[in-house]
Amino acid sequence: MSGGEKALTAVSLIFSIFLVKPSPFCLLDEVDAPLDDANVGRFNELLREMSNESQFILITHNKKTMEMNDTLYGITMEEPGISKAVSVQLQ
Repeated sequence: MSGGEKALTAVSLIFSIFLVKPSPFCLLDEVDAPLDDANVGRFNELLREMSNESQFILITHNKKTMEMNDTLYGITMEEPGISKAVSVQLQ
């Protein structure tokens, strides 16, 4: 299986568990990275539907996934060795 197929299989298992027994929140770390554009769209649609029951915290570099969120948090290093958190509210 390709990386995208493996990611879709893992995400499908997690989401099916959440459909049966929702948790208050879910942390996902770059699960959309190996997905192609069509599957990123499907992933985002499912996240939007499931966000009524659970809060999702996503770590991603995918612009399409970032566009669908309410709030973005970023970590930047303006000076060497000094990290700074930046947040943006989207409406």
